[in-house]
Amino acid sequence: MTGPLPLSDKQLDSIRRADRRINIWHGSVRSGKTIASLVRFLLALRRAPSSGLVVVVGRSLQTIERNCLDVLADPLLFGDVAAEVHHTRGATTAVILGRVVHLVGASDARAEGRLRGMTASLAYCDEVTLLPAPFFRQLLARLSVPGAQLIGTTNPDSPKHWLRTDYLDRADELDLAQFHFQLADNPSLSEAYVASLAAEFTGLWRRRMILGEWVVAEGAIYDAYDEQRHVVDELPGMRRYWLGVDYGTSNPFSAVLLGLGDDGLLYAVAEWRHDARAARRQMTDAAYSRAVRSWLADLDVVPEWTFIDPSAASFLVQLWTDGHPGVTRASNEVLDGIRSVSVALDSGLLRIHRSCEGLLAEIPGYVWDETAAARGEDRPVKKDDHSVDALRYVTHSTAHEWRGLLTPSA
Repeated sequence: MTGPLPLSDKQLDSIRRADRRINIWHGSVRSGKTIASLVRFLLALRRAPSSGLVVVVGRSLQTIERNCLDVLADPLLFGDVAAEVHHTRGATTAVILGRVVHLVGASDARAEGRLRGMTASLAYCDEVTLLPAPFFRQLLARLSVPGAQLIGTTNPDSPKHWLRTDYLDRADELDLAQFHFQLADNPSLSEAYVASLAAEFTGLWRRRMILGEWVVAEGAIYDAYDEQRHVVDELPGMRRYWLGVDYGTSNPFSAVLLGLGDDGLLYAVAEWRHDARAARRQMTDAAYSRAVRSWLADLDVVPEWTFIDPSAASFLVQLWTDGHPGVTRASNEVLDGIRSVSVALDSGLLRIHRSCEGLLAEIPGYVWDETAAARGEDRPVKKDDHSVDALRYVTHSTAHEWRGLLTPSA
């Protein structure tokens, strides 16, 4: 392979030593682990026995294309090899170095069936911790050709995650090589970029994604929250507004209005909330729509977008029918959404007006589920989370609007 791809000593060493049946690169984001693992995959591909299939596995076909194929096809990274990567968007096969490569998305346990009957000689796994454990075990069983290898990369997760407990911690018992990378192992990154990247992660995610640690999610989810720092009694003028809605019938319904202030900060400006159990009165979709629109009219606010709990399809239709502008489903990636709120709080970018009583009551008690953590899963306790969910919907769904306000010093 020729081209402009510079490799660090750490990357070169990992490529040379990745000669086991299982080879895993793990560590912080942008630390160079993906490039090193892909180079090793290309070298293994040239020598892979023709008697077995070559597979590339990821959470979905789209993530495989983005994280693997697009990278391999970049001549700035892989030089002349990039011209030997052929793939039609959406197709489940690619041709790399003249070899047919099968692309397998594994979003849930049912994906295990896609491996049945397969005999493989080489597998590349993108973000191994996001794959179902039964799928990974089945994939290893299918690597039955003599000399078969699995090459994988991942960011750290919980120390109880199955990849850590069943494989990495048992490296001495298994035919497994592992390579841990940190940001400092990628000398091509500028100090300014590293500082900017670090500003995008906080708390649990900073330790995992920036420091490359396998740490458990425990305690308060928004551990950066401080009433003295984050709660305000007065609001500046607002340039823009967005609304997040967590829908409930017997459970509380919460709408949180997020504003971008003239001072460049985000504010949870106001909240409308109805607790059917406390009020002993349930409301219909039409009644909720009238109440929310009346509340916004009293505030003299027309939000640019209203992000609705994705499970509340009927309420979304009701708002649309009633002529409420900019109605759409909220982005509902729970952990990514929690990270967006965490970053906004930790950086001091997000403040909460004291009138948001439901939100302020829920934030301190919003905690990680210890039972789920013992299974290696990051999951909030599903209790008293309606206003925090509304905040998550609107904050995460608008992250592309406000991430540029973060600074390395934040």
